[in-house]
This record gives sequence, C-alpha cells and structure tokens, in this order.
Amino acid sequence: MLKKNRLFTPGPTPLLPSAQVAMASYGAHHRTADFRTLFARVLADLKEFVGTQNEVLVLSSSGTGFMEASVSNLTSPGDKVLVLTAGKFGERWISLAEAFDCNVDVLSAPYGSTFSTEEVKKRLTPDIRCAYVQATESSTGARHDVEAIAKLVRAMPDTLLVVDAITGLGTTHFDVDGWGLDMIIGGSQKALMIPPGLAYGAISERAWQRMETTKSPRYYFDLRKERKSAAKAETAYTPATSLFAGLAAALDYVRQMGDGNLAAGRKALVDSAEMCAAMTRAGVEALGLKLFSPRAPAAALTAVAAPAGADSTAICKRFRDQFGAVVANGQAEMKGQLFRIAHIGYYDYLDTAGVLAALEQVIAEVTGKAVEFGCAVKAAQEVYKQRVASSE
Repeated sequence: MLKKNRLFTPGPTPLLPSAQVAMASYGAHHRTADFRTLFARVLADLKEFVGTQNEVLVLSSSGTGFMEASVSNLTSPGDKVLVLTAGKFGERWISLAEAFDCNVDVLSAPYGSTFSTEEVKKRLTPDIRCAYVQATESSTGARHDVEAIAKLVRAMPDTLLVVDAITGLGTTHFDVDGWGLDMIIGGSQKALMIPPGLAYGAISERAWQRMETTKSPRYYFDLRKERKSAAKAETAYTPATSLFAGLAAALDYVRQMGDGNLAAGRKALVDSAEMCAAMTRAGVEALGLKLFSPRAPAAALTAVAAPAGADSTAICKRFRDQFGAVVANGQAEMKGQLFRIAHIGYYDYLDTAGVLAALEQVIAEVTGKAVEFGCAVKAAQEVYKQRVASSE
C-alpha cells in the first residue's frame, strides 16, 4: 500500500506548497535592496497577522530563542518573575529565568489543566517584574485564558506580561493591544506553515522602555540591536533568507484566505483550527477515548490519554508504520501516557477525517478490542455539519 508521509504534530507542521517553491528558488543576498524589500513586507504583514500596532521583530532561531530574549532583555539578575506553568513548555520558562539569575516564583497547575484567576491574582505582587505564560501548552493540549491573565497583570503597573504563543498564534484569537500584552512570541514552523528557523515577536512600548534599564547579558538576542537594524529594513546578523521568502509566501496565502485581507485570513485560519479541533475531540470521544485536557482544550492540538492497558508509544509507532503518519507522543514523563494530534496551519477537514479513520484502525489493533469503524469519522462529520449550518 502506498504510504504518504503526513505530519500531525504540533510543530513542525505540514509545509505550504507555495512556500516550499519560494524557499527553493530564493537566493538574494541579505544586504541587497531585494532582500530589504522582502524583509520590510514580512515585518508589515506579521503585524497584521499578530493583530497589533506594536513593533514586530524576527530572529533567525527557534521560538525558544525569542523566549530567551524576552528574559534577557526584560530582566536584571535578582528580579522577581512569575512563571505560570502547566506543562513542559511552561517549565522551560523556569529554566530560562533561572539561567539569567531571576528570583522565580512558580504557579503550577497539574498537567492537562490550567489556572484559576484567583490563583493568579494571589501570586501577582507589585514586586514582580515579568509574568511568563503559554497561550497553548502544547505538551498537554491545554489552552490558558490569556485575556483573563492579562487583565490581572495590567492591574500591576510595573509588571510586564510575556506570552509564548508559538503554538497559539494562528489557532487562537488574541486582542494583543486591547489586552495589553507586552510581548507575544510566535514561530515559523507552526500556523505559518514553513520549516523551523524563524521566531517572531510583537513588543510593546512598555517593554522597550524596560530594556533601557535591565542589566542581564545579551548579544545575539539583543532586541535593541534588531530594532535599530529593522528600522533600515535589515537584520543585525545574517538572516535565514530562504525562510523569509517562505514566510512571505505563507502570509500571502493567509491573505488569500481572507479574500485579500490579512486580518480576515488570520481569522479564517484560526476558525479552521477551531473546527478541526472540535471535530477531532468528538471523534476521539466517540471511540471511547479520554481527552487529556477536557476542561481547557486547545485548538492547536488534541491530546488523548492512552487507553487502559495500552502505551501511547505503540500507538504512535502504529500510525507511522501502517499509514506513514506522524502523531506526537507525550513528552518526558508523559511519554507512553498520551498522544497528540495537531490541527495547525495547512490542515483541513479531509486531514481531520483521514487521521480519525486511521485512529480507528490503530486503536483496534493496539488494544485488540472491537471498534465500530466509522464512529469517529461520523462524530466529526456531525460537528462539521452543525458548525457549517450555524455559520450560514
């Protein structure tokens, strides 16, 4: 049987064909008028994609590079920061803050859950310089209430809010300026449908002012240098030029989704992720499986608890061996306990139906139990039908 390689992981995600062509054919030097034109267009389009009037920068790094920059640029050694964590990527904030000698206060929620506003409010004291949180905790499939958290942080005049939305942008609706997010971070390999290698972030004026007084060491990730270079439509250091070409093509594709309006295209992209996520959750539950994050499910991905007596490693292996499909296992201590199916970027109704049909086969074979073939796909189709009807 022919097996196509398909990614159902929360990053990297399936590549946009037009972006692949753009990347393969681009060879301009980064200190030329051609690249400066491309670079300026990408920065302007990213502002619309993020939905902000704040300045946007792009770094040639993974998303973690911009996460590190948010710590090194906004804090000084000894500063008190608050980390809100409910998974492996929340825990990354702890490691980054500790690496720059911050005094880290941690509010933890169990894996698969999120925080109550009362818990956050109790931990927000006037001496906290920055609060760090994920929009989507992609290790568990949970989505945090960034709007509610932002409202609490804004009551603290000297506290900045930094949001890792590497998986959230393009899968969740944000009002970046209205909510007062001081930094929101994205990554190229997620909803923007190109390979890993570019991280982008929107930065508030409050955050820029903070950078003038902070003392943590920084060099490559000195955002002030990048800002100065970006004003001339250049990067401070050698950029990943072909990735910028791919990013420009991806942003054009999103604009086409909105009939020429990039903001409308962003909404359509998010709505598509929400639809596919809802379809997947319905299909998973129709199979008798349990969602790992049932109370705060993300649109970026669906995390599913391994059925009793089964190991999610075996489920992921069966997907790959039998169908050429890659779904994500649990991370670290969650490996073997859950698997994750993503709905990010270049991913649609037919991808959803296909992965659910494969899931029916995989669960039947891994568990050895009878499965009603078609039940997951039918449940997903019912969700699609209802959503389409409600939008007409």
